[in-house]
Amino acid sequence: MSNQFADLGISTPLVKAITALKFVIPTEIQQKTIPLLLSNATDIVGLAKTGTGKTAAFGLPLLQLIDTNSTAIQALILVPTRELGYQIFSNLEAFAKYLPEVSIAATCGGIPIKPQIERLTSPTHIVVATPGRLIDLIQRKAINLKETQFLVLDEADEMITILNEGLDEIIAELPKNRRTFLFSATMPGSIKQLIQNYLNKNSIQVSADMQTVGNQEIDHQYIVVDPIEKLNVLMHFLTSKEGERGIIFCKTKAAVNKLAKNLAINKFSSGALHGSLSQGIRDRIMEQFREGYIHILVATDLAARGIDVAAISYVVNYHLPDVYEVYVHRSGRTARAGAKGLSLTVLQQEEVVEIADFEKELGIKFTKFKKPTSENIEENNVLLWAKQIFKTKPNQDVSADFKNKIKTVFHHLTKDELIEKLLTNQMLQNKVEKEKPIKAPRRSN
Repeated sequence: MSNQFADLGISTPLVKAITALKFVIPTEIQQKTIPLLLSNATDIVGLAKTGTGKTAAFGLPLLQLIDTNSTAIQALILVPTRELGYQIFSNLEAFAKYLPEVSIAATCGGIPIKPQIERLTSPTHIVVATPGRLIDLIQRKAINLKETQFLVLDEADEMITILNEGLDEIIAELPKNRRTFLFSATMPGSIKQLIQNYLNKNSIQVSADMQTVGNQEIDHQYIVVDPIEKLNVLMHFLTSKEGERGIIFCKTKAAVNKLAKNLAINKFSSGALHGSLSQGIRDRIMEQFREGYIHILVATDLAARGIDVAAISYVVNYHLPDVYEVYVHRSGRTARAGAKGLSLTVLQQEEVVEIADFEKELGIKFTKFKKPTSENIEENNVLLWAKQIFKTKPNQDVSADFKNKIKTVFHHLTKDELIEKLLTNQMLQNKVEKEKPIKAPRRSN
């Protein structure tokens, strides 16, 4: 296979831009897809796991195929979430750095629609949209898709419910002779039905490394815990990853909020991300994550779509996913751009039997993560306690007289002696808490 984008037919301005972005050797899906999009006249189904470069696989050919002599919308890219939409928009803008005549717009939900309507009154060649916002624009007659030649359904398996409800309305606005490119990380039956309903019967299917999740650089591991120790084991793991960026996945918004609160209490640099948060809060948390102000995201699956941060060193499945496809998307957040990554799944004993099914279905191999001892966890909890003290802001409301009384109690001690006494006291308290009998739940009548 070719190892240069120019050999795949990509034009000089685009090659110049992606070279500056350190895109040198095309990924497998890019090598297989780009020549087809540039030269073939039929529809294409591209199958590749998250993080294998699908955006460039369809984005580069689309940019090259745009006729800048026309001011009409020529390409429509549908995505499941606003975050992913703006990530693709940003990527396309970067790819088109030396194609200033190509105009790209993002019309996604979660923000006011009026500025987007105003934007669409200017010449626009490519639109990146979420289905709900696009349908709203169509109903308002604020967008004209009558000359659109290319329809891209990206991460189709993540928006299948939305597409089933509204794709007919979108398709009705497009020319019948358009070309459709569907990209997905998985191929459930619902996607097969979508292909049968909306793509040409002679469509070409290409796949890249579908026997493994993402790439070979992801280390898939699992750890078995009792429910009562789950949080402490997680915090021990996070302490070992201090300074590294990671994402912890939970099944529900309530679980995200509860875990994020516990991490905040223990002074972990973290933020919560789920669909019930306002778009402004979600954007601010993502910006803090990208800029390195927080190192841990606690997120639901859909809220994490569109996170494209190269330096995510690990993901944690705090709850085992219900379906294999979800695991694919979760683990694909790490090990991007050739880096290595860890996907750690936290299990209860009765869930261990499911690991074999995940291995068989996804063609991967899990190894067992070494569980910390009770002594390790106790030491880690004391370390977290020390960090809490260090990060606690002084209470300015405490009177000077009372502060002096406290100082008098400790004034004979050296710094080392004070630390030793505080440490011993805290460990004794932890031991007492640990030995307290667990109250049985009250029985309801």
